[in-house]
Amino acid sequence: MLVAAAMAAWGLASGAGAETDRQAADEAAIRKAVEAYVAAFNKGDAKALAALWSPAAVYTNPRSGVEVVGREAIEKEFAAVLAGAEGATLEAKTDSIQFISPSVAVEHGTARLAVPDAPPEESEYAAIYIRSGDRWLLDRVTEEETPAIPSHYEQLKELEWLTGRWVDQDDEATVVTECGWTRNNNFLTRFFTVQIRDRIDMAGMQIVGWDPAAKQIRSWVFDSDGGFGQGTWKRKGNRWYIHQGGVLPGGRQSSSVNIITRLDDETCTIQSVNRMVDGELLPDVEEVRITKQ
Repeated sequence: MLVAAAMAAWGLASGAGAETDRQAADEAAIRKAVEAYVAAFNKGDAKALAALWSPAAVYTNPRSGVEVVGREAIEKEFAAVLAGAEGATLEAKTDSIQFISPSVAVEHGTARLAVPDAPPEESEYAAIYIRSGDRWLLDRVTEEETPAIPSHYEQLKELEWLTGRWVDQDDEATVVTECGWTRNNNFLTRFFTVQIRDRIDMAGMQIVGWDPAAKQIRSWVFDSDGGFGQGTWKRKGNRWYIHQGGVLPGGRQSSSVNIITRLDDETCTIQSVNRMVDGELLPDVEEVRITKQ
């Protein structure tokens, strides 16, 4: 009985393994079909494109909404599309492939069409493939335009020179600030550490972004001691004035005007004036020169 059970289990495992291998081969074949589609489009070969569709496939032109049925009609439609898109290039990226049955699969992906003298068009698509012998052929495709993600880069690009690693160092302390863009260039992040001799005394981060309601650049800062604050940025010539207000770790209110002066792309100075804590005026912090590494 133990031998029979073991043989039965081995048989089930072998069947599962064979199924996995078959799906892996089918998935590879579909990915090759996607590559062939992109290559045929970029060569302007309507006949080769039509050959990748099943004989009774339905193609809907995403621009005009025209629907055609069958390879011959699809070839004519692609010939017209390619004639009006000279110099266009297509890119496609497969995100996932799902097998509905041994002979039907759905590929989800993203496409990018670049046309000369026009912004690129991006879309998300779902393509239905059917097996025909040892080939996988397109049968239906639906597309949706990828929603444009807004970016405030235009309002923030004047601060792009801040990106990189900046260092201020003397015999007692080292201050390192690393600045970079977030995704879609909607924010700049500035991570800073203050090292006294061989230990980190304080660290924190600042986020700089565009406030579309107030129509101005704003920033938010948080430090490892528990303090936080926010500021507004204004430019005068090569200087940026940051009017900062915040709360210290113990709960006291603070304010200051921090001034960043751009000397060149690799050098700037920073100083802090009009410093107050709970209404008490504090000494200014002298101008410090820092460099980008």
